[in-house]
Amino acid sequence: MTLRTRLMVAQAPLAAALAAVAVLSVVTSNTLGRAGERILTDNYRSVLAAQRMKESIERLDSGALFVVIGERDRGLTLAKEHHPTFERELQVEERNITEPGEAEAAAALRAAWTDYQRAYDRLLGAPEPQLRALYLEELQPGFTRVKIAADDILAMNQDAMVLKSTKVRRESEWVETAVVSAALASLVLGLLASAALTARALRPLAVLGQSVRRLGQGDYAARVRVTDGGGAEIAQLASDFNAMAESLQRYRDSSLGELLEAQLAAQATIDSLPDPVLVFDAAGRVANANRAAEQVLGIRSADGTLAAAPPAVRERIERIRDEVLAGAPTVQPRGFEDALVVEASDGNRALLPRANPVSSDEGQLLGVTVVLQDVTRIRRFDELKDDLVATVAHEFRTPLTSLRMAIHLLAEQTVGPLDDRQLDLVQAAREECERLQGIVDDLLDLARIRSGRLELHPREVSTELLLEQARHAARDGSEQRQIPVDLDIQPGAEVVMADPDRIDLALTNLIANAVRHGPPGRPVVVRAMRADSGVRIEVRDDGPGIAPEYQPRLFEKFYRVPGSAPGGAGLGLSIVRDVVEAHGGKVGVKSAPGAGTVFWVELPDSQTGVGGPAAPAPVTA
Repeated sequence: MTLRTRLMVAQAPLAAALAAVAVLSVVTSNTLGRAGERILTDNYRSVLAAQRMKESIERLDSGALFVVIGERDRGLTLAKEHHPTFERELQVEERNITEPGEAEAAAALRAAWTDYQRAYDRLLGAPEPQLRALYLEELQPGFTRVKIAADDILAMNQDAMVLKSTKVRRESEWVETAVVSAALASLVLGLLASAALTARALRPLAVLGQSVRRLGQGDYAARVRVTDGGGAEIAQLASDFNAMAESLQRYRDSSLGELLEAQLAAQATIDSLPDPVLVFDAAGRVANANRAAEQVLGIRSADGTLAAAPPAVRERIERIRDEVLAGAPTVQPRGFEDALVVEASDGNRALLPRANPVSSDEGQLLGVTVVLQDVTRIRRFDELKDDLVATVAHEFRTPLTSLRMAIHLLAEQTVGPLDDRQLDLVQAAREECERLQGIVDDLLDLARIRSGRLELHPREVSTELLLEQARHAARDGSEQRQIPVDLDIQPGAEVVMADPDRIDLALTNLIANAVRHGPPGRPVVVRAMRADSGVRIEVRDDGPGIAPEYQPRLFEKFYRVPGSAPGGAGLGLSIVRDVVEAHGGKVGVKSAPGAGTVFWVELPDSQTGVGGPAAPAPVTA
């Protein structure tokens, strides 16, 4: 017998139980349905006939009253209409005798109706002076007897319907209990029988599964021996498994040395790297750590955790590891400000963490590699560069001030008259000096920010006042290029928490940058709106836009988009980012070629408060 046949036989008891329950349900449903039909057939028609007879006798009585009061035509019309109706319904009742005593009640009604008809005929044929007496003495008592007889039949059938309904309800409750009990019993018996037959049919698979687990644990000597008649399929599967186990054992015997050598070579390669390297598995545990990670951070792969690492290092590594495990393609640092400063035996080290996923050929995530690049010397060079730039800019300031003053005196012709060509040259020199002064100011501002000497004194400030001051600062360029600056303050964005003097530097840079790149005659729109983290300020221009490949570097120092108009040193957006982040805010850009550009900043309000990015604190390894 094949495995398919065995499984089908194992499910047969359960199918039989379900079929039995279905048959029982159909039979009981039909029985209850017929009981309801009997109630309708036996009693409902009699109830309906009695009600119609009562209505007809009342109309006949009304017709008699019309005759008594002198409206004979109207009374005869009612008598002609309802006399046949009463007779028809009485015949229906006489043919539908279903309850004990109902025949006697129908006979009584027939007798009362016959007497009433005779009295009614006498009334219709009597002279007018006798009508009143005849109605009160004969017709009215006859009407009462007919109505009482009809009420008896109505009450008899209604009581019978109630009794039968109660009986049917009790029977249905009993049937429901019986059906549920039978269904549960059939289901339990069917499941037990099916489970027993299924277990017997699948026992060879359990033997095969045990052998597979042994093989997975490294026992290449595991073999499957099926003796319980598992069928042709199981026998073939066992044969194929045994052949695979033999092949794996031969491969292991021939390749184990090579695998161990490759593993040792890979570990030696990782250990030779001067930067700390950590490899995590898909569950987030440390699978491997090179010698530099053990020496600098104290992390050992044997522990499987980052418990030995300093708290700041552990928090940063766990965060970027979790980001990659959550689906991020990679985690790269923004710059030296993301470096971890670690105290080691040979001095402080600046480590720049980055994380990359480890995936199989099928794209399955196997783990994460975290490299902490040692940028101590590069960071020191960057600091020396910033110091040099600040020193040069500071030394430029005094002679530049004197040069600006001299050119200003020449332009104002204070020291003597100049002709038009000389004035043009002096004016050009004056504009270049002003541009150079702006670059020097940017360099000094950037030096103060980078050195950590940018002191903030945040307070609640009107958003409109800040934007108005920034618009006024960019007024010269706006008027020169005929580019108006429109302000739009939306509800909920009226107040921000900021240092007015410092944030004005960032907003002025953004508006001046938009005016510089916007087309003449098209306004620059500055909009403040409510955001989740505070207030969002957007500066929109209708300029040529920025290609996506250039946008990630816009906020770097000295970076200028290739092909952009001359002017500036590429420091404005870097200053914007540093000032906004010092306030605990965020910056960003949205742009596309030919669609204009939107630079945005998000600043905290009185609810969120101000908190600048903390400088990396030294940790001890």
